[in-house]
Amino acid sequence: MPNLMDRLHFLTAATSLGPAFIAGAIVTQEALNHQGIFAVLIAVFLLCFGPVLTHATARAVRIRRHGDWRGQPDEKVHRT
Repeated sequence: MPNLMDRLHFLTAATSLGPAFIAGAIVTQEALNHQGIFAVLIAVFLLCFGPVLTHATARAVRIRRHGDWRGQPDEKVHRT
């Protein structure tokens, strides 16, 4: 990927879906006993807070590059 924002965009899918698939495999192997429930709880936590971490990382990069997270008045916004 050419820049950091594109890399973060593609990384989010892997970090969101991967834990869900792993938790599904653990539940299939162990059923809903202690390990299965714990795996599901961790997957839900990562599914909820993974995008928040990605957003915070992107905002930190924008602040480092531009000094502020808000758009500049002369900056063009790409909308589809």
